[in-house]
Amino acid sequence: MRQEVMGFDNDRYLQEQSAAILERVQRFDNKLYLEFGGKLLFDYHAARVLPGYDPNVKMRLLAKLKDKAEILLCIHAGAIERKKIRADFGITYDADAMKLIDDLGDWGIELRAVVITRFERQPAATQFKNKLQRRQIPVLTHGPTKGYPLDVDGIVSPEGYGANAYIETTKPLVVVTGPGPGSGKLATCLNQMYHDHRRAIHSGYAKFETFPIWNLPLTHPVNVAYEAATADLHDVNMIDPFHLEARGETAVNYNRDVEAFPVLQKTLERITGGKPIYRSPTEMGVNRATAGMVDDASIQAASRAEVIRRYFRYTSEYAVGLVDERTVERVQRLLEVLHLTPEDRPVVLPAREAAEECQRRGKGNAGIYCGAAIQLQDGTIVTGKNSPLMHAASSLVINAVKHLAGIPPRIHLLAPSILESVTAMKKDILGRKSVSLDLEETLFALGVSMTANPTVQLCVERLKELRGCDVHMTHIPTPGDEAGLRWLGVHLTSDPNFSSKNLFVA
Repeated sequence: MRQEVMGFDNDRYLQEQSAAILERVQRFDNKLYLEFGGKLLFDYHAARVLPGYDPNVKMRLLAKLKDKAEILLCIHAGAIERKKIRADFGITYDADAMKLIDDLGDWGIELRAVVITRFERQPAATQFKNKLQRRQIPVLTHGPTKGYPLDVDGIVSPEGYGANAYIETTKPLVVVTGPGPGSGKLATCLNQMYHDHRRAIHSGYAKFETFPIWNLPLTHPVNVAYEAATADLHDVNMIDPFHLEARGETAVNYNRDVEAFPVLQKTLERITGGKPIYRSPTEMGVNRATAGMVDDASIQAASRAEVIRRYFRYTSEYAVGLVDERTVERVQRLLEVLHLTPEDRPVVLPAREAAEECQRRGKGNAGIYCGAAIQLQDGTIVTGKNSPLMHAASSLVINAVKHLAGIPPRIHLLAPSILESVTAMKKDILGRKSVSLDLEETLFALGVSMTANPTVQLCVERLKELRGCDVHMTHIPTPGDEAGLRWLGVHLTSDPNFSSKNLFVA
């Protein structure tokens, strides 16, 4: 079994990050609004690029500070209306917000209120508000701020921030988070500061942002990986010119923060009555990520792998119309920065070779020949191919668990009677055109077979060993394959090819 190198020490990071946050609270008269960038829970990007990073380390930090902290959860009304999806879970932002509320309760962390930002009585946002309020969740709405973001006089006025509701908070640290970018976190922080300072509460603002890591080089792979992760937002990492001028120190930030800083600086000074707070966007941040980085070589390797994963994700999203050509070109340039090619991902060529073998044997499904490959924890690569009875993802997972359980390839896990029953139901009862089992259906079929076949039970128990493994497919996964692979927790990429000639794939 390959021993995983731990590149990140969560305990060291927690110690330094929590101390830095508390120091910032004290700096602002014991009242700080801390904008949480990135994901509060299940930060899988960070876990992929920082081996050993706990995806829930931010929640652990808040649990450590919970006697001093409360949460404001922001969500953009437009994101609710558009049914925007959080890609790693496949759920909408409003569903993710409700999930986060449940998670906060499980961790014993106080949710002060949900804030629906840029609210203009959109029907879906109104329904979301009603749903939460009828479950006794405090909800406030903030409309679009007059003049935002450039008209500072209009923003910092009774007609600007003053027109939005003030949220009463009682603890020194108020964490402002949201299910994704554009949730209105910054505007909510500034809105609160505006009302505080008119109540003679000299509160402050800071930003908790893990990436880019300000005190690493601009082209360090972990910073390049962040740029790749936000290529669809057209973010660009850059040297913070304000920080360089103010402190003579090179620091990495990203273009949106740098471009917005002069207006934000002016807004903060107007709120506080002219008192300067920060000289650079980097100074606003509270980021001690480098304190937890204990093995740079493993972090660089993991970050390079992430850039390749992002390349495949964006090329596939371009194929289905989710991103533009500029996004793909951007991530291609980032591959060049790190001297990488897509084929440097170890599972890519084996998956393509499996598809070619499938085509040579003529054993695909309806003229489509798909291949898939997985790299197991010990480095072994296992492949799978599609057939008239099974998707490539399904055969891949079955082959992988048989390998892990030491079951010979000739042994079938799914009895012909079960396959016949499932395919008959799909074709004759449900009227489906394709009877080939996707991974979701295959996993359920394996679960049913466990009771009658100890060999299947032995293999099913090995499914958990697939978590964190790299998988590549030669075709964009169908919804059932994608759901099954997400349940298994693998790191999936695919070539931008379609697995069916049909436009609609159920």
